[in-house]
Amino acid sequence: MPALLAEVTRSGFVESVHHGSVVGLLPSGEIGVSVGAVEDPVLPRSCMKPFQALACLAAGAPLAGPSLAIAAGSHTGEDRHVELVTELMGDLPIGLLRCPASWPEDELTRRRLTEPSRVRMNCSGKHAAMLAACVAAGWPVETYLDIAHPLQRLVSRTVEDLAGEAVTHTAVDGCGAPVYGLSLHGLARAMQGLVRTPVADAMRRFPEYVGGTGHVNTVVMQLLPEVVAKGGAEGVLVLATSAGHAVAVKVLDGNPRATTAIGLTALASLGFDVSAAKEHLSVPVLGGGQVVGEVRVVF
Repeated sequence: MPALLAEVTRSGFVESVHHGSVVGLLPSGEIGVSVGAVEDPVLPRSCMKPFQALACLAAGAPLAGPSLAIAAGSHTGEDRHVELVTELMGDLPIGLLRCPASWPEDELTRRRLTEPSRVRMNCSGKHAAMLAACVAAGWPVETYLDIAHPLQRLVSRTVEDLAGEAVTHTAVDGCGAPVYGLSLHGLARAMQGLVRTPVADAMRRFPEYVGGTGHVNTVVMQLLPEVVAKGGAEGVLVLATSAGHAVAVKVLDGNPRATTAIGLTALASLGFDVSAAKEHLSVPVLGGGQVVGEVRVVF
């Protein structure tokens, strides 16, 4: 059963609660933290991106450094992100990107734009990497998101190999790409395998391309350089360290406000020092511009 993971307090009153599940693996692969229904399947959403990037790399996509990081990330649509995505597209027209047009998540960038675009969408780095993989492998580019496409079959195999289990469900993510259901435990296992790959190295070295200015995933990786952090929609988060600790979180109501605090608390419970990011172990609750409570982890 899902468990109580976090509660929201305001002036001493518990205003809201978040239920879900969290699993943490020690470098040995043993479970060190297990709360809730960790064997139940979840849709990883954008936590799938590092595995999709790894499949693109295996297919021959010319990804390295920042371009590999943005392929695995959910960027905030800043100009530096757009420039890199455009470079990844090479001679391909931007119109081949099949992610929907979107406003950038970075507020300062959004204020000066007059219309949304596909290249500003947070998933455009992943889509550009998929197209680059198709070009490198000689696969069709127009149908790169189809479940039966060779690239998507490679992604599915990559996910299953890393997770050590079969995909339980195939769905369509918000950007249009296939997303594959795994148990939360399997998702943590997959992250444990990922930390030994160039994808994790790129994410740690270039966290500003995994998220962006002020993005919580980016900030956590800047504070904890040994950690890979990647969130996904509907309350999913994965964390992994270069030493092999791995954490996967699913908040059942889909609200992400507590996921970082939950994930870091689980990582600390595995014996990893998260003190450099201690301000993210809870989230302040404001009233009249003042802190009057917090979102706190209770598992």
